[in-house]
Formats: sequence, C-alpha cells, structure tokens
Amino acid sequence: MISNDSKPRTAYILQIHKNPDQVNKFIKQIISHEQADVYIHMDKKNYEKICKKISKSPSVFILQESVDIKWGDISMVDATLLLLKKVVDSGKTYDFVCLRSGQDLLVKNGFKDYLLKNKNKIFMTAYHVSERESHGAFVNTIWPAVTRGLYENTFHPYRIFRRGIMYLYGIGLNLFPNPNRLPTSYPIYNGSQWFCIPLNVAQYIVSFVEHNKWYYEAFENSLCPDEFFFQTLIMNSEFKSDVVNNNLMFIRFGDSLKSRNNPITLKKQHINSIKYSDKYFARKFDPKVDKEVIDYFSNEVRM
Repeated sequence: MISNDSKPRTAYILQIHKNPDQVNKFIKQIISHEQADVYIHMDKKNYEKICKKISKSPSVFILQESVDIKWGDISMVDATLLLLKKVVDSGKTYDFVCLRSGQDLLVKNGFKDYLLKNKNKIFMTAYHVSERESHGAFVNTIWPAVTRGLYENTFHPYRIFRRGIMYLYGIGLNLFPNPNRLPTSYPIYNGSQWFCIPLNVAQYIVSFVEHNKWYYEAFENSLCPDEFFFQTLIMNSEFKSDVVNNNLMFIRFGDSLKSRNNPITLKKQHINSIKYSDKYFARKFDPKVDKEVIDYFSNEVRM
C-alpha cells in the first residue's frame, strides 16, 4: 500500500556487471530528490573489479552476496530474489520496488508523479503462453546446460539445437520433459524481466518462494527463467488485476536473425525516439558504443 506521503519512496534493485561510471550516473538520477534507495547486485565475475568504484552514497546498498550470472539460466532469478529479500528484510517502508540494470537510464522527468497517480499498480509485461506453443518449451523442458548460453553466431550448433528442441515441442514432441513442471492449473506467462512493483507484492514473492520450493524447482533448469518466473507467479496470484502490461522501459531490438531477440545498444540517433515515447526508462546504453547519449540523459533527467 502506498504511503500518505506525497513523495513515494522507491527501492531500486539493480543488477550490474560492468561500467561503474555509467552506473553511478544512473544512481545520481534516481536518488537526486532523496526519494529512493538503491540496492545493487554485482555479477560475481566482476565483483572485485567494480565494487569499490560504485557511489558511496548512504542511499546505496551493495549486496555482499554475489551470484555468477549466466545467460539463460536460473542465476538471473537468484540475483533478483536476493535483491528482493534484501529490500524486504531492510524493514523500510517503500512504496515501490523497481528492478533495473546497470545499463539503464532514466529518460523522462516526472516518474515520482507518475507513481503517485498509479498507486498499487504493477508495471511489467506478461503474456499468456499456451501449453502447445513453442514458447511453452522454455518452462516445460529440462534444457541441457549447453543450450543455456548466448551464442552470437546464428548458426552455432547449440543455437540450432535449441531451435530444434523448440520446434519439436511445438509439434508435440518434448525431448526433455520437465519432471517438476508446474501444475496444469498454473498457466505460464512470459515477458521482459524488468518490473516495478509495490512493496507488498515484493513481500508476497519472497514469502511464496520461501514456502513453496516446488515453484523454484519448476524453473531451475528452464531456459531464460527470468522472463517467466515473476510473471507467472504474479499472474497466478491475487495481484493479477493490478498488472499494467507495461514495464515503462524503452527497448529496441535488432532486425536480423542474429539480433532480433537482444536489445540493441542505444545511440545519439535514438534520442528523439526515446524522448517522445511514453517510457520513463531506456536500455541499453554503453559508453564504449556512444557516450554522448548517456551524458545527454544523465544531465537532463532526474526523478
């Protein structure tokens, strides 16, 4: 439940793995009006390299626990759960908990006012996945470890193997059925991993996962569970009616077979498209690709 305070407080939970200077610019944006705290999980592979370079603001909390993040597997969910638990265990009264990455930026002013006008809403994308469609394979299949990797080469053997598994599932043949699959009464939902949720929803997630081990086990060997885990849990809860199918994030995907499932890195040429969208955040940015667009939004936009 949102507080009566006219300044909603938000706990930002960030997953980061590189570019600490860029992360600090994002942090500066979101704590500028003293209405937010930032909780950070650092990929274990780069923890020592970047930890000391992150802002020392009293509003910034760095998790000592660190997960080795790997594309396509449960590690992304593990990191998010650690962050949510840290927020819940803090005992602080936040109105919203907002999951973002270190490659995001705030790109539109007035987000705090937007939250005030949308009390108790859940901002995430969630689309129903039917039992028979190929996307159902992501959760209903035990994926071999070699398939849970980000292979940039379109014709990489493991990427082809992955597409083959999905195709066969779509025509009714599940090569590696998940013995811990969800009950049929528990429909699957898919969406982008990024969300902004009220604190009581964060509390519900932490408590549910803690007391229902079967739910985590259903996703433990799935493919890209970060795009199913929280969506499915919320859409099968009493909070379903509060979901706004919008994660408030500007994202552009590539046009080629190689890049169509991955966000492109935004550049100066995208500034106008970002500014005139209805999104408050955008991803992804990288100073090694275009520093100017990062400087533009980090200087122009605050909470």
